[in-house]
Amino acid sequence: MPPHMTVHVARSYQAALIEQAFQEWRSSQNLLIVLPTGGGKSFIVAAIVSRWNSPVAVIAHRAELVAQLALALAREGVRHRIIGASGARSLCVTMQMDELKRSYVDANAKVAVCSVDTLIKVAPSDPWLRQVTLWVQDEAHHVLKNNKWGKAAALFPHARGLGVTATPLRADGQGLGRHADGLFDALLVGPSMRELIEQGFLTDYRVCIPLSQIDLSGVTVTSSGDYSPVKLATARKRSTITGDVVANYLKFSAGRLGVTFDCNVEAATETAAAYRAAGVPAEVVSGETPDALRAQIQRRFARRELLQLVNVDLFGEGYDLPAIETVAFARPTMSYGLYVQQFGRACRPMEGKDHALIIDHVDNCRKHGRPDAPRVWSLDGRERRTRGPNDAIPLRICANQDCLSAYERVLPACPYCNEPAPPPSSRSSPEYVDGDLYLLDPAALSRMLGEVDRIDRAPVFPTNVGADVTGAIRKRHLERQAAQVALRDAMALWGGWQQALGRDVREAQRRFFFRFHVDVMTAKALGAREAQTLQKRIEDDLLVNRVRRAT
Repeated sequence: MPPHMTVHVARSYQAALIEQAFQEWRSSQNLLIVLPTGGGKSFIVAAIVSRWNSPVAVIAHRAELVAQLALALAREGVRHRIIGASGARSLCVTMQMDELKRSYVDANAKVAVCSVDTLIKVAPSDPWLRQVTLWVQDEAHHVLKNNKWGKAAALFPHARGLGVTATPLRADGQGLGRHADGLFDALLVGPSMRELIEQGFLTDYRVCIPLSQIDLSGVTVTSSGDYSPVKLATARKRSTITGDVVANYLKFSAGRLGVTFDCNVEAATETAAAYRAAGVPAEVVSGETPDALRAQIQRRFARRELLQLVNVDLFGEGYDLPAIETVAFARPTMSYGLYVQQFGRACRPMEGKDHALIIDHVDNCRKHGRPDAPRVWSLDGRERRTRGPNDAIPLRICANQDCLSAYERVLPACPYCNEPAPPPSSRSSPEYVDGDLYLLDPAALSRMLGEVDRIDRAPVFPTNVGADVTGAIRKRHLERQAAQVALRDAMALWGGWQQALGRDVREAQRRFFFRFHVDVMTAKALGAREAQTLQKRIEDDLLVNRVRRAT
C-alpha cells in the first residue's frame, strides 16, 4: 500500500450497492444509483472505478466536484488524469497533497476525471474515446439525451454508464430513464436519509422558519421548473431578507460555521457585507469567482477564519465539509432536488455536532416538506412541479418567537420547547381537523360509521326489481367488500408499523390523513376502485419504508 494512502472500508449498504451495480450491468447498459447527500456516493464511484480494468471517464460539471471525485479516487490509490482547465488540475493536486501528502494525478493514467465543459470539446477522432468502457456522471439528475451531459456520454461508443445522485428528479418534469428523456436503464436505490440518520451516518437536524417579507406572487416559473432568476431578484430586492438572515443567525446559530444560499451575486454581496458589519466573518462565492480565489476562500472557511459562505447555487451539489453546522435559505426554489441538496450541506456528521440547524427565511421547508420523508423514486417523467403520492406531512411553525422551529402538524406541541399547537379552525369535517377523528362532531362521525357498517353487512335490495338488478347490486357490493378487506388489511399493517414506532392511535390517524389525504373512517367507506387505489399507495409507502408482514 502506498504511503499516506487512506484506506476506506465500505459500509454495508455501500458494498451492497457496488455488488448490485456489477450484477445489473449483466443485463443493463446504464445504471443510476440513488443515495442521500452525505451517503458516500463518491466512495462508491471510486470503489467501482478501482475494480474496472479498462479506461474510465469520470465526469462532473464544476472544478470543486472534479477535485472531490479526484480525491475520492486518490484515497483508493487510483491514478488518474484531469481533463479540465488548469485551475481544476491545480485544485486536484492541492487537495490530494493536503490530505494524502501525495498526488495521484498522472497524465498517462487510464482513468480520467473530466470537466463536462472541457470534455465535450475533445476531438471526436481522439482514440481514447473509443477505448473508454465506463463513463461515470456525478450529480446525474442533470443527464438528459440532448443536453451537454448526454452529449458527453455519447462520446464513448463502447462504454457502459453509471450515474449517481441524491435526487433523481428534475423541476422541469423530464424523466431520467432511456424510455423518457434520459439515458438510464435501471435504478438502484440505497437507504433513505432517515435511515442514515438513525444509523449515525448523517447528523439529525432542526429547522427554524422565521419568515421574511418576500412577495413571490409576481415571480413566474420558467420552463426549467424553477423561479425566473430576473423576477426573483426583483422580489428579493423588495424583501427584508438581508437583515433577517443576519439577525436570525446571531439569534439561533451565532459562532456556528454556516452556508447561506442567496438569489444572485448582488444579493449575496449585500448579505455578506451585512454579516461582516455584524461582526461575522463572511465572503461571497459564486460561479463568477475565479477558481484560485474560490479555493482560497474555501480553505479559510475550513479553518474557521470565515464563519459564513454566502453563495449563489454553488455549494448545493457536492460540497463536502462536515464542519458546516448551519444552512440559511435566502433563496426560494421550486426545485425539490435543489432544496434537498442545499439542505444536506449541514447534515454530514462530525464529532461534537449533535444536530444541523436549518434557518429557512423563504418557506422552502414548508413548500417541500422534510427532506428525509419517504419517497418513491422513478426514472419516469412526470408533470412539471407535481409531487403526487410523495407529498410530505405539512409542517407547522412553533408560535414561540424564541423557538420558531418547524415540526410536523401531526404533533400536539413543539417537540423542542413544548409550545402547544393551536387548535383546529373547525371541528365539522376531517378536512379541517387534520384527520383527527377525536375532534369530529357526533353527526359527522355517525354518518361515517353508518356507511362503514353498510359495507360490512349484506346488500340491501330495493323492492319490486328483477333478478338482473339484484344480481348487479350484489356483484358491486361484493366487489366493494373485497376491495375494503384488502384495503383494511393494508391499513392495519400501516397502523401496526406506526405503533411499533411508538406512536399512539391519535397521532397515527393524523399521519395517515396527511400521508394519504383521507381520514381513516372515510377510507373505510370508499368504493371499490378508490379503495384499490389507496391500498396500492399504502403498500408503496410500506415498501419504500421496508415494512413487511411477519412470516
